[in-house]
Amino acid sequence: MMLPFYDVIVVGGGHAGCEAATAAANLGSKTLLITMDMGKYAQMSCNPAIGGIAKGQIVREIDALGGQTGIVADMSSIQFRMLNRSKGPAMWSPRVQSDRFRFSEYWRNILENTDNLDLWQDAVIHLVIEDGVVKGVQTKIGVEFQSKTVILTNGTFLNGLMHIGQAKMEGGRIGESAAYFISDQLREAGFKTGRLKTGTPVRIDGRSIDFSKLTEQEGDEGHYKFSYFPEVRSKLKKRSCWITYTSPDVHKALEEGFEDSPMYDGTIQSTGPRYCPSIESKLVTFAAKQQHQLFLEPEGETTHEFYLNGFSSSLPWQVQYKALRLIEGFENAKIYRPGYAIEYDYFDPTQLYHTLETKYIKNLYFGGQINGTTGYEEAAAQGIMSGINAHLKAHNKPEFTLGRNEAYIGVLIDDLVTKGVDEPYRMFTSRAEYRILLRQDDADVRLTPKAFQLGLASKERLDLLTEKIKLRDEIIEFVSNFSIKPQFINEVLEAKNTSPLKQGVKLKDIISRPQISIFDVIEPVTPFKKMLQVIPENRYEEIVESAEILIKYSGYIEREKLMAEKFKRLENINIEDKFDYESIHTISTEARQKLTRIKPQTIGQASRISGVNPSDINVLLVMLGR
Repeated sequence: MMLPFYDVIVVGGGHAGCEAATAAANLGSKTLLITMDMGKYAQMSCNPAIGGIAKGQIVREIDALGGQTGIVADMSSIQFRMLNRSKGPAMWSPRVQSDRFRFSEYWRNILENTDNLDLWQDAVIHLVIEDGVVKGVQTKIGVEFQSKTVILTNGTFLNGLMHIGQAKMEGGRIGESAAYFISDQLREAGFKTGRLKTGTPVRIDGRSIDFSKLTEQEGDEGHYKFSYFPEVRSKLKKRSCWITYTSPDVHKALEEGFEDSPMYDGTIQSTGPRYCPSIESKLVTFAAKQQHQLFLEPEGETTHEFYLNGFSSSLPWQVQYKALRLIEGFENAKIYRPGYAIEYDYFDPTQLYHTLETKYIKNLYFGGQINGTTGYEEAAAQGIMSGINAHLKAHNKPEFTLGRNEAYIGVLIDDLVTKGVDEPYRMFTSRAEYRILLRQDDADVRLTPKAFQLGLASKERLDLLTEKIKLRDEIIEFVSNFSIKPQFINEVLEAKNTSPLKQGVKLKDIISRPQISIFDVIEPVTPFKKMLQVIPENRYEEIVESAEILIKYSGYIEREKLMAEKFKRLENINIEDKFDYESIHTISTEARQKLTRIKPQTIGQASRISGVNPSDINVLLVMLGR
């Protein structure tokens, strides 16, 4: 039997793999997605949520590029919150609580109905490599698939080992087998690898929780969501999250189990996530704290299963259970399963180009936790970028990358391939130098035209963007030219505790005040209300708010654009293969070693490598004649 020849093979059906496969297939590549369990596409192995600080911006960028995560998150949403609304719009971060069962179900439906995409359930145990070029994969049951490119998105499955106290289980997730042999093959090919750790908390039967002792956290009402498609919305029933706290008694019960903790008896030696630590790590790192906040999150629309965010642990199950029952509201708690830690292989991402193609084996791409990241969103972002670039490589087209001033996705990938990781990497707004330019509201403005040129974003997406920009700019033009007299607006201004007018001013000046929202002035200003009636109802709030952000923050935005342009002059100076760094003795030894290993493509990338100083960069610029 002659098997199909593929342009792109994606190994792994997690968040990275699903985005990679659909991106490549939608661009026109004959694509194969291989996963060990077709019932668990984009499984939410940890918390049942998408988005959050900076992560929400990434999901909006994926959607703007023509990806699927934002759509699936919206369709499976049971709660939406816009985090950081009290701060400026550069910090606003969307987050949804998802029905994790529906999330995976919606993803499977998308995959099964994507043209050019075949699915195969199996484990990949070997890469077919000839003369330094990947040619395909071999599976556990003995099938060999050939392809022009391969993308590895193995998540936590590469030599995965789970820990619950002294108990160890091989696997990539509870109840699922680990993936073997690939790590050994890549190490033999010269790749530098390491081990990282992540963890997950106890799952609780909601029928055993006393919710009257917890603080309810409801979702936000309003227009916010991830996808820029206005018709994409959840039809699921909304559910609340709940807040509670640990106590000294809880801490004491947990500490009694430390002697049997794999974290502290030497069993686990790999590095865990700094910004999502286990509860035992919190007790050691923040020993003086008397309590830690916990979030109780529903796993779905109808299930009784709850996730206790902030209580991740690898302690013996008896210790977890005893401590859990000392938390207020959980005195009679029953659990479905205890928390556990998992160790897995990853590969130093400095061994990748910005396209996520490996430097040692041509046409081989890595995406997701295999690169040392943590989080569904970071994985999905790498997935869509590796899928795009594998497609382009398979068809001999120019590569596609994003700069640090263009997207959080650009920041993420540049951080990985330039700096590497020594702990699981997660995105924060503080990692982006130009976060005023990388807001969640304008991801479509930044990225959809690029994606349309690639062929990944549809004409419908581009038309929606064109309409948005036209209507947004008409609003800005109107308020910039329309004068408002005191008698029509002073009542609103006084109610908002801001100075009343003594004479007429442009409406833009009123909206620019920090105490005033653009929505405050619509009713009092009849001509403004009338001109806004042309905006489609299902896009009204989004478009009006996008205009308000540009009105209020135009000065900051323009200043940051100038900074980005200045930096771009360095970013575009190509130095790939122009230096033998080991022979340049006027730069530091550490700089020679780092530059030789990472092989930066531009001066800008070289300047961000840890251990490369400004004086080293000056030497390189002099040698270039700059």
